[in-house]
Amino acid sequence: MSFDILRQLFERQFSTPATEVQSLQGELGGSGRKIVRLAGDGHHAIGILYDVREENVAFLDFSRHFRRHGLPVPEIYGEDLAHGAYLEEDLGDTTLFEFLAENREAENIASPVIDAYRKVVAILPRFQVEAGETLNYKLAYPRASFDRQSIAWDLNYFKYYFLRLAGIAFNEQALENDFRRLTRFLLTADRDYFLYRDFQSRNIMLRAGEPWFLDYQGGRKGALQYDIASLLYDAKADLPPALRGRLLEHYLDTLGAFIDLDREAFLHHYYAYVYARIMQALGAYGFRGFYERKPLFLQSVPYALKNVRWLLENVDLPIALPALMAAFRAMMESERLQSPHTMDGSDLLVRVFSFSFPRGGAPADDSGNGGGFVFDARSLPNPGREERFKALTGNDSPVIEYLDQQESVHGFLAHAFALVDASVQNYRSRGFRNLMVCFGCTGGQHRSVYLANHLAEHLRAAGIHVALRHLELEKMAR
Repeated sequence: MSFDILRQLFERQFSTPATEVQSLQGELGGSGRKIVRLAGDGHHAIGILYDVREENVAFLDFSRHFRRHGLPVPEIYGEDLAHGAYLEEDLGDTTLFEFLAENREAENIASPVIDAYRKVVAILPRFQVEAGETLNYKLAYPRASFDRQSIAWDLNYFKYYFLRLAGIAFNEQALENDFRRLTRFLLTADRDYFLYRDFQSRNIMLRAGEPWFLDYQGGRKGALQYDIASLLYDAKADLPPALRGRLLEHYLDTLGAFIDLDREAFLHHYYAYVYARIMQALGAYGFRGFYERKPLFLQSVPYALKNVRWLLENVDLPIALPALMAAFRAMMESERLQSPHTMDGSDLLVRVFSFSFPRGGAPADDSGNGGGFVFDARSLPNPGREERFKALTGNDSPVIEYLDQQESVHGFLAHAFALVDASVQNYRSRGFRNLMVCFGCTGGQHRSVYLANHLAEHLRAAGIHVALRHLELEKMAR
Protein backbone atom coordinates (compact mmCIF):
# COMPACT_ATOMS: atom_id res chain seq x y z
CA MET A 1 0.00 0.00 0.00
CA SER A 2 1.35 3.39 -0.99
CA PHE A 3 1.32 6.61 0.98
CA ASP A 4 0.34 8.45 -2.22
CA ILE A 5 -3.35 7.93 -1.54
CA LEU A 6 -2.91 9.54 1.90
CA ARG A 7 -1.15 12.49 0.31
CA GLN A 8 -4.10 12.88 -2.04
CA LEU A 9 -6.58 12.79 0.84
CA PHE A 10 -4.50 15.38 2.71
CA GLU A 11 -4.35 17.75 -0.26
CA ARG A 12 -8.09 17.33 -0.88
CA GLN A 13 -8.84 18.21 2.77
CA PHE A 14 -6.43 21.12 3.28
CA SER A 15 -5.87 22.39 -0.31
CA THR A 16 -2.13 22.12 0.20
CA PRO A 17 0.33 19.25 -0.34
CA ALA A 18 1.76 17.20 2.50
CA THR A 19 5.44 18.10 2.66
CA GLU A 20 6.22 15.75 5.58
CA VAL A 21 5.20 12.14 6.14
CA GLN A 22 6.37 10.60 9.43
CA SER A 23 5.80 6.96 10.39
CA LEU A 24 4.26 6.52 13.85
CA GLN A 25 4.36 2.73 13.89
CA GLY A 26 6.74 1.79 16.68
CA GLU A 27 8.01 -1.59 17.82
CA LEU A 28 4.85 -2.23 19.77
CA GLY A 29 2.71 -2.04 16.65
CA GLY A 30 0.77 -5.24 16.42
CA SER A 31 -2.36 -4.51 14.43
CA GLY A 32 -0.89 -4.53 10.92
CA ARG A 33 -2.02 -0.96 10.27
CA LYS A 34 0.40 1.56 8.84
CA ILE A 35 0.05 4.83 10.74
CA VAL A 36 1.68 8.08 9.60
CA ARG A 37 1.52 11.77 10.43
CA LEU A 38 1.21 14.07 7.44
CA ALA A 39 1.98 17.79 7.64
CA GLY A 40 2.06 20.74 5.28
CA ASP A 41 1.56 24.51 5.48
CA GLY A 42 0.60 24.43 9.16
CA HIS A 43 -1.88 21.58 8.79
CA HIS A 44 -1.40 18.07 10.09
CA ALA A 45 -3.38 14.83 10.16
CA ILE A 46 -3.02 11.13 10.84
CA GLY A 47 -3.18 8.75 7.90
CA ILE A 48 -4.06 5.06 8.16
CA LEU A 49 -3.41 2.29 5.65
CA TYR A 50 -5.01 -1.06 6.41
CA ASP A 51 -6.37 -3.72 4.09
CA VAL A 52 -9.17 -5.13 6.28
CA ARG A 53 -12.16 -3.31 4.81
CA GLU A 54 -14.66 -4.44 7.46
CA GLU A 55 -12.53 -3.03 10.27
CA ASN A 56 -12.01 0.25 8.44
CA VAL A 57 -15.75 0.59 7.83
CA ALA A 58 -16.46 -0.05 11.52
CA PHE A 59 -13.95 2.58 12.67
CA LEU A 60 -15.21 5.23 10.25
CA ASP A 61 -18.88 4.67 11.01
CA PHE A 62 -18.34 4.43 14.77
CA SER A 63 -16.24 7.63 14.72
CA ARG A 64 -18.95 9.62 13.00
CA HIS A 65 -21.60 8.16 15.29
CA PHE A 66 -19.64 9.05 18.43
CA ARG A 67 -18.98 12.59 17.20
CA ARG A 68 -22.71 13.06 16.64
CA HIS A 69 -23.07 12.28 20.34
CA GLY A 70 -20.43 14.87 21.24
CA LEU A 71 -17.82 12.32 22.29
CA PRO A 72 -14.11 13.21 22.00
CA VAL A 73 -12.99 11.05 19.08
CA PRO A 74 -11.04 12.14 15.99
CA GLU A 75 -12.79 13.84 13.10
CA ILE A 76 -12.62 11.85 9.86
CA TYR A 77 -11.18 14.06 7.12
CA GLY A 78 -11.43 11.67 4.20
CA GLU A 79 -11.38 8.05 3.12
CA ASP A 80 -10.65 5.76 0.21
CA LEU A 81 -11.89 2.32 1.21
CA ALA A 82 -10.93 0.82 -2.13
CA HIS A 83 -7.30 1.42 -1.17
CA GLY A 84 -7.72 0.78 2.57
CA ALA A 85 -6.93 4.41 3.43
CA TYR A 86 -8.42 7.12 5.60
CA LEU A 87 -7.35 10.42 7.10
CA GLU A 88 -8.26 11.54 10.61
CA GLU A 89 -7.66 14.33 13.09
CA ASP A 90 -4.25 14.45 14.74
CA LEU A 91 -4.70 14.23 18.52
CA GLY A 92 -1.06 14.82 19.39
CA ASP A 93 1.58 12.60 20.95
CA THR A 94 0.65 12.16 24.61
CA THR A 95 -1.15 8.99 25.58
CA LEU A 96 -2.64 8.47 29.01
CA PHE A 97 -0.04 5.74 29.54
CA GLU A 98 2.85 8.12 28.78
CA PHE A 99 1.36 10.80 31.02
CA LEU A 100 1.10 8.25 33.82
CA ALA A 101 4.67 6.96 33.31
CA GLU A 102 6.12 10.48 33.42
CA ASN A 103 4.22 11.52 36.55
CA ARG A 104 4.64 8.74 39.07
CA GLU A 105 7.13 7.49 41.61
CA ALA A 106 6.40 3.81 42.08
CA GLU A 107 2.85 3.74 43.50
CA ASN A 108 2.78 7.50 44.14
CA ILE A 109 0.85 8.88 41.18
CA ALA A 110 0.58 12.64 40.66
CA SER A 111 -2.84 14.19 41.12
CA PRO A 112 -3.12 15.46 37.48
CA VAL A 113 -2.86 11.82 36.34
CA ILE A 114 -5.56 10.75 38.76
CA ASP A 115 -7.72 13.63 37.53
CA ALA A 116 -7.21 12.43 33.94
CA TYR A 117 -8.25 8.90 34.88
CA ARG A 118 -11.34 10.24 36.63
CA LYS A 119 -12.31 12.10 33.45
CA VAL A 120 -11.77 8.96 31.40
CA VAL A 121 -13.94 6.71 33.56
CA ALA A 122 -16.66 9.39 33.68
CA ILE A 123 -16.81 9.49 29.87
CA LEU A 124 -16.92 5.72 29.45
CA PRO A 125 -20.68 5.35 30.23
CA ARG A 126 -21.43 7.82 27.44
CA PHE A 127 -19.83 5.41 24.96
CA GLN A 128 -21.42 2.34 26.52
CA VAL A 129 -24.95 3.54 27.17
CA GLU A 130 -25.70 6.86 25.47
CA ALA A 131 -23.99 6.31 22.13
CA GLY A 132 -24.16 2.54 22.35
CA GLU A 133 -27.95 2.52 22.29
CA THR A 134 -28.19 3.60 18.63
CA LEU A 135 -24.90 2.31 17.22
CA ASN A 136 -25.10 0.20 14.07
CA TYR A 137 -23.86 -3.13 15.44
CA LYS A 138 -24.29 -4.75 12.02
CA LEU A 139 -20.96 -3.11 11.13
CA ALA A 140 -19.12 -4.49 14.18
CA TYR A 141 -16.15 -6.65 13.22
CA PRO A 142 -15.41 -9.51 13.63
CA ARG A 143 -18.54 -10.14 15.77
CA ALA A 144 -21.63 -8.07 16.46
CA SER A 145 -21.52 -8.99 20.15
CA PHE A 146 -19.16 -10.31 22.81
CA ASP A 147 -20.84 -13.68 22.62
CA ARG A 148 -19.90 -17.30 23.21
CA GLN A 149 -17.75 -17.38 20.07
CA SER A 150 -15.87 -14.19 20.99
CA ILE A 151 -15.14 -15.51 24.46
CA ALA A 152 -13.98 -18.88 23.08
CA TRP A 153 -11.54 -17.13 20.75
CA ASP A 154 -10.04 -15.18 23.65
CA LEU A 155 -9.75 -18.16 25.98
CA ASN A 156 -8.16 -20.37 23.33
CA TYR A 157 -5.78 -17.52 22.46
CA PHE A 158 -4.69 -17.55 26.11
CA LYS A 159 -4.38 -21.34 26.19
CA TYR A 160 -2.47 -21.85 22.95
CA TYR A 161 -0.33 -18.72 22.80
CA PHE A 162 0.38 -18.09 26.45
CA LEU A 163 0.04 -21.21 28.57
CA ARG A 164 1.44 -23.53 25.92
CA LEU A 165 4.30 -21.27 24.85
CA ALA A 166 5.20 -20.32 28.42
CA GLY A 167 5.49 -24.01 29.31
CA ILE A 168 2.70 -23.97 31.91
CA ALA A 169 1.36 -27.48 32.52
CA PHE A 170 -2.41 -27.98 32.59
CA ASN A 171 -5.05 -30.65 32.16
CA GLU A 172 -6.59 -29.78 28.80
CA GLN A 173 -10.01 -31.32 29.37
CA ALA A 174 -10.31 -29.90 32.90
CA LEU A 175 -9.32 -26.48 31.60
CA GLU A 176 -11.88 -26.72 28.79
CA ASN A 177 -14.53 -27.58 31.39
CA ASP A 178 -13.60 -24.44 33.34
CA PHE A 179 -13.65 -22.35 30.16
CA ARG A 180 -17.19 -23.51 29.43
CA ARG A 181 -18.25 -22.78 33.01
CA LEU A 182 -16.67 -19.31 32.90
CA THR A 183 -18.26 -18.57 29.53
CA ARG A 184 -21.73 -19.51 30.75
CA PHE A 185 -21.28 -17.24 33.75
CA LEU A 186 -20.01 -14.27 31.73
CA LEU A 187 -22.99 -14.55 29.40
CA THR A 188 -25.45 -14.19 32.30
CA ALA A 189 -24.46 -10.53 32.70
CA ASP A 190 -26.54 -7.83 31.02
CA ARG A 191 -24.88 -7.44 27.60
CA ASP A 192 -26.95 -4.76 25.90
CA TYR A 193 -24.30 -2.02 25.83
CA PHE A 194 -21.38 -0.89 23.67
CA LEU A 195 -18.22 -2.79 24.56
CA TYR A 196 -15.23 -0.69 23.45
CA ARG A 197 -13.03 -3.83 23.59
CA ASP A 198 -9.57 -2.21 23.91
CA PHE A 199 -10.26 0.49 26.46
CA GLN A 200 -6.74 0.96 27.81
CA SER A 201 -4.27 3.73 28.50
CA ARG A 202 -2.37 3.54 25.19
CA ASN A 203 -5.60 4.14 23.24
CA ILE A 204 -6.47 7.34 25.09
CA MET A 205 -4.80 10.60 24.09
CA LEU A 206 -4.51 13.70 26.25
CA ARG A 207 -4.80 17.07 24.52
CA ALA A 208 -4.81 20.20 26.66
CA GLY A 209 -5.47 17.94 29.64
CA GLU A 210 -8.62 16.43 28.17
CA PRO A 211 -8.99 12.79 27.09
CA TRP A 212 -9.61 11.77 23.48
CA PHE A 213 -10.32 8.22 22.40
CA LEU A 214 -9.00 5.89 19.67
CA ASP A 215 -9.02 2.25 18.55
CA TYR A 216 -12.64 1.29 19.15
CA GLN A 217 -12.96 -0.44 15.76
CA GLY A 218 -13.17 -3.82 17.51
CA GLY A 219 -16.16 -2.66 19.55
CA ARG A 220 -19.35 -4.68 19.73
CA LYS A 221 -22.38 -5.19 21.96
CA GLY A 222 -21.48 -6.57 25.37
CA ALA A 223 -21.34 -6.19 29.13
CA LEU A 224 -20.47 -2.98 30.99
CA GLN A 225 -17.87 -4.70 33.17
CA TYR A 226 -15.40 -5.50 30.40
CA ASP A 227 -14.17 -2.00 29.53
CA ILE A 228 -13.65 -0.67 33.02
CA ALA A 229 -11.77 -3.92 33.77
CA SER A 230 -9.61 -3.30 30.69
CA LEU A 231 -8.63 0.16 31.92
CA LEU A 232 -8.09 -0.59 35.59
CA TYR A 233 -6.17 -3.85 35.02
CA ASP A 234 -4.16 -2.54 32.07
CA ALA A 235 -0.98 -4.49 32.83
CA LYS A 236 1.91 -2.10 32.32
CA ALA A 237 -0.05 0.85 33.71
CA ASP A 238 0.29 -1.01 37.03
CA LEU A 239 -2.34 0.99 38.90
CA PRO A 240 -2.25 0.53 42.70
CA PRO A 241 -5.19 -1.52 44.02
CA ALA A 242 -6.47 1.36 46.17
CA LEU A 243 -6.61 3.67 43.14
CA ARG A 244 -8.35 0.99 41.09
CA GLY A 245 -10.98 0.77 43.81
CA ARG A 246 -11.56 4.54 43.90
CA LEU A 247 -11.79 4.76 40.10
CA LEU A 248 -14.24 1.86 39.99
CA GLU A 249 -16.45 3.67 42.51
CA HIS A 250 -16.26 6.87 40.46
CA TYR A 251 -17.22 4.93 37.34
CA LEU A 252 -20.20 3.34 39.09
CA ASP A 253 -21.31 6.71 40.47
CA THR A 254 -21.26 8.13 36.94
CA LEU A 255 -22.87 5.06 35.39
CA GLY A 256 -25.75 5.39 37.84
CA ALA A 257 -26.81 8.60 36.09
CA PHE A 258 -27.33 6.67 32.84
CA ILE A 259 -29.01 3.44 33.97
CA ASP A 260 -30.86 2.04 36.96
CA LEU A 261 -27.68 0.50 38.36
CA ASP A 262 -27.70 -2.50 40.66
CA ARG A 263 -24.17 -2.32 42.07
CA GLU A 264 -24.33 -5.74 43.66
CA ALA A 265 -25.33 -7.33 40.34
CA PHE A 266 -22.56 -5.42 38.55
CA LEU A 267 -19.90 -6.57 41.01
CA HIS A 268 -21.22 -10.15 40.94
CA HIS A 269 -19.82 -10.44 37.38
CA TYR A 270 -17.07 -7.85 37.53
CA TYR A 271 -14.04 -9.91 38.56
CA ALA A 272 -14.89 -12.71 36.15
CA TYR A 273 -14.63 -10.09 33.40
CA VAL A 274 -11.34 -8.89 34.91
CA TYR A 275 -9.96 -12.41 34.56
CA ALA A 276 -11.35 -12.69 31.03
CA ARG A 277 -9.66 -9.46 29.98
CA ILE A 278 -6.34 -10.42 31.57
CA MET A 279 -6.41 -13.74 29.72
CA GLN A 280 -7.10 -11.96 26.43
CA ALA A 281 -4.16 -9.63 27.05
CA LEU A 282 -1.83 -12.49 28.03
CA GLY A 283 -2.79 -14.32 24.85
CA ALA A 284 -1.83 -11.23 22.86
CA TYR A 285 1.49 -10.88 24.73
CA GLY A 286 2.22 -14.55 24.08
CA PHE A 287 1.37 -14.36 20.40
CA ARG A 288 3.42 -11.21 19.76
CA GLY A 289 6.20 -12.07 22.20
CA PHE A 290 6.70 -15.84 22.26
CA TYR A 291 5.36 -16.69 18.82
CA GLU A 292 6.31 -13.66 16.69
CA ARG A 293 9.46 -13.02 18.71
CA LYS A 294 8.74 -9.37 19.55
CA PRO A 295 10.27 -9.21 23.05
CA LEU A 296 8.85 -5.79 23.94
CA PHE A 297 5.41 -7.38 24.30
CA LEU A 298 6.78 -9.69 26.99
CA GLN A 299 7.65 -6.73 29.19
CA SER A 300 3.97 -6.52 30.15
CA VAL A 301 3.80 -10.13 31.39
CA PRO A 302 5.23 -9.58 34.92
CA TYR A 303 2.74 -6.73 35.45
CA ALA A 304 -0.15 -8.92 34.32
CA LEU A 305 1.04 -11.62 36.72
CA LYS A 306 1.07 -9.06 39.50
CA ASN A 307 -2.60 -8.37 38.78
CA VAL A 308 -3.37 -12.11 38.73
CA ARG A 309 -1.59 -12.56 42.06
CA TRP A 310 -3.71 -9.79 43.61
CA LEU A 311 -6.88 -11.41 42.29
CA LEU A 312 -5.90 -14.83 43.63
CA GLU A 313 -5.25 -13.36 47.06
CA ASN A 314 -8.21 -10.99 47.27
CA VAL A 315 -11.11 -12.21 45.12
CA ASP A 316 -13.40 -15.22 45.39
CA LEU A 317 -15.34 -15.77 42.18
CA PRO A 318 -18.99 -16.90 42.39
CA ILE A 319 -18.09 -20.00 40.36
CA ALA A 320 -15.47 -22.70 40.88
CA LEU A 321 -12.71 -22.84 38.25
CA PRO A 322 -10.18 -25.25 39.76
CA ALA A 323 -8.14 -26.06 36.63
CA LEU A 324 -7.90 -22.42 35.59
CA MET A 325 -6.88 -21.31 39.07
CA ALA A 326 -4.27 -24.08 39.14
CA ALA A 327 -2.85 -22.76 35.86
CA PHE A 328 -2.71 -19.25 37.31
CA ARG A 329 -0.90 -20.52 40.41
CA ALA A 330 1.58 -22.36 38.18
CA MET A 331 2.18 -19.07 36.36
CA MET A 332 2.97 -17.43 39.69
CA GLU A 333 5.58 -20.12 40.40
CA SER A 334 7.23 -19.99 36.97
CA GLU A 335 10.69 -18.48 37.21
CA ARG A 336 10.71 -17.92 33.47
CA LEU A 337 7.68 -15.60 33.62
CA GLN A 338 8.96 -13.35 36.37
CA SER A 339 11.31 -11.30 34.16
CA PRO A 340 11.16 -10.22 30.50
CA HIS A 341 14.87 -11.09 30.21
CA THR A 342 14.16 -14.78 30.74
CA MET A 343 11.40 -14.71 28.10
CA ASP A 344 13.15 -12.88 25.28
CA GLY A 345 13.16 -15.92 23.02
CA SER A 346 16.82 -15.62 22.07
CA ASP A 347 17.05 -19.41 21.66
CA LEU A 348 15.56 -21.56 18.94
CA LEU A 349 11.76 -21.98 18.90
CA VAL A 350 10.42 -25.11 17.21
CA ARG A 351 6.79 -24.68 16.16
CA VAL A 352 5.06 -28.05 15.89
CA PHE A 353 1.68 -28.40 14.16
CA SER A 354 -0.81 -31.14 13.50
CA PHE A 355 -3.16 -30.62 10.56
CA SER A 356 -5.48 -32.27 8.04
CA PHE A 357 -4.36 -32.56 4.42
CA PRO A 358 -7.92 -32.34 2.96
CA ARG A 359 -9.06 -29.54 5.30
CA GLY A 360 -6.60 -26.78 4.60
CA GLY A 361 -3.30 -28.56 4.30
CA ALA A 362 -0.02 -27.70 5.94
CA PRO A 363 0.16 -24.24 7.53
CA ALA A 364 2.32 -21.55 5.98
CA ASP A 365 5.50 -20.61 7.80
CA ASP A 366 4.87 -17.02 8.85
CA SER A 367 8.24 -16.64 10.62
CA GLY A 368 9.76 -15.38 7.38
CA ASN A 369 12.13 -18.33 6.99
CA GLY A 370 10.05 -20.74 4.93
CA GLY A 371 10.87 -24.42 4.86
CA GLY A 372 10.90 -26.82 7.78
CA PHE A 373 9.43 -30.32 7.80
CA VAL A 374 6.05 -31.69 6.70
CA PHE A 375 5.54 -35.34 7.65
CA ASP A 376 2.70 -37.29 6.00
CA ALA A 377 1.25 -39.77 8.52
CA ARG A 378 -1.45 -41.18 6.25
CA SER A 379 0.55 -44.38 5.71
CA LEU A 380 0.18 -45.25 9.41
CA PRO A 381 -2.71 -47.26 10.93
CA ASN A 382 -5.73 -44.96 11.25
CA PRO A 383 -7.72 -45.09 14.53
CA GLY A 384 -10.39 -42.92 12.90
CA ARG A 385 -11.61 -45.93 10.93
CA GLU A 386 -12.76 -47.64 14.10
CA GLU A 387 -16.07 -46.57 15.63
CA ARG A 388 -14.71 -46.61 19.20
CA PHE A 389 -12.14 -43.93 18.32
CA LYS A 390 -14.15 -41.63 16.06
CA ALA A 391 -15.19 -39.18 18.80
CA LEU A 392 -11.72 -39.21 20.38
CA THR A 393 -8.45 -37.50 19.45
CA GLY A 394 -4.74 -38.14 19.66
CA ASN A 395 -4.84 -36.53 23.11
CA ASP A 396 -7.06 -39.31 24.51
CA SER A 397 -5.64 -42.38 26.29
CA PRO A 398 -7.44 -45.05 24.17
CA VAL A 399 -6.04 -43.56 20.95
CA ILE A 400 -2.57 -43.16 22.46
CA GLU A 401 -2.59 -46.79 23.65
CA TYR A 402 -3.70 -47.99 20.21
CA LEU A 403 -0.95 -46.10 18.38
CA ASP A 404 1.64 -47.06 21.01
CA GLN A 405 1.08 -50.67 20.01
CA GLN A 406 1.85 -50.07 16.32
CA GLU A 407 5.43 -50.90 15.34
CA SER A 408 5.17 -48.74 12.20
CA VAL A 409 4.33 -45.69 14.34
CA HIS A 410 7.48 -46.12 16.43
CA GLY A 411 9.61 -46.48 13.30
CA PHE A 412 8.01 -43.34 11.82
CA LEU A 413 8.71 -41.37 14.99
CA ALA A 414 12.30 -42.56 15.16
CA HIS A 415 13.01 -41.28 11.65
CA ALA A 416 11.21 -38.00 12.32
CA PHE A 417 13.11 -37.48 15.59
CA ALA A 418 16.45 -38.10 13.85
CA LEU A 419 15.75 -35.60 11.07
CA VAL A 420 14.43 -32.91 13.40
CA ASP A 421 17.20 -33.41 15.99
CA ALA A 422 19.86 -32.92 13.32
CA SER A 423 18.25 -29.67 12.16
CA VAL A 424 17.78 -28.43 15.73
CA GLN A 425 21.45 -28.99 16.50
CA ASN A 426 22.51 -27.22 13.30
CA TYR A 427 20.05 -24.34 13.72
CA ARG A 428 21.12 -23.67 17.31
CA SER A 429 24.80 -23.66 16.37
CA ARG A 430 24.07 -21.07 13.68
CA GLY A 431 21.90 -18.85 15.89
CA PHE A 432 18.66 -19.51 14.00
CA ARG A 433 15.50 -18.79 15.95
CA ASN A 434 12.67 -20.60 14.14
CA LEU A 435 12.02 -24.11 12.85
CA MET A 436 8.61 -25.42 11.79
CA VAL A 437 7.61 -29.10 11.91
CA CYS A 438 4.19 -30.28 10.71
CA PHE A 439 2.45 -33.65 10.95
CA GLY A 440 -0.51 -34.20 8.64
CA CYS A 441 -3.07 -36.97 8.33
CA THR A 442 -6.54 -37.30 6.85
CA GLY A 443 -8.67 -35.78 9.60
CA GLY A 444 -5.99 -33.99 11.62
CA GLN A 445 -7.52 -35.58 14.72
CA HIS A 446 -5.71 -38.80 15.63
CA ARG A 447 -2.34 -39.72 14.09
CA SER A 448 -1.03 -36.22 13.45
CA VAL A 449 -1.99 -35.08 16.96
CA TYR A 450 -0.30 -38.12 18.53
CA LEU A 451 2.90 -37.58 16.52
CA ALA A 452 3.04 -33.83 17.16
CA ASN A 453 2.60 -34.41 20.88
CA HIS A 454 5.43 -36.96 20.96
CA LEU A 455 7.82 -34.70 19.08
CA ALA A 456 6.98 -31.77 21.37
CA GLU A 457 7.60 -33.93 24.43
CA HIS A 458 10.88 -35.20 22.95
CA LEU A 459 12.14 -31.68 22.22
CA ARG A 460 11.06 -30.22 25.56
CA ALA A 461 12.90 -33.02 27.36
CA ALA A 462 16.02 -31.76 25.57
CA GLY A 463 15.41 -28.19 26.77
CA ILE A 464 14.12 -26.89 23.42
CA HIS A 465 11.41 -24.20 23.37
CA VAL A 466 8.36 -25.63 21.60
CA ALA A 467 5.13 -24.04 20.37
CA LEU A 468 2.58 -26.82 19.82
CA ARG A 469 -0.69 -26.33 17.95
CA HIS A 470 -3.33 -28.80 16.75
CA LEU A 471 -5.06 -26.90 13.97
CA GLU A 472 -8.05 -29.19 13.46
CA LEU A 473 -8.65 -29.55 17.19
CA GLU A 474 -8.66 -25.76 17.49
CA LYS A 475 -11.40 -25.61 14.83
CA MET A 476 -13.39 -28.27 16.67
CA ALA A 477 -13.18 -26.24 19.90
CA ARG A 478 -14.71 -23.12 18.35
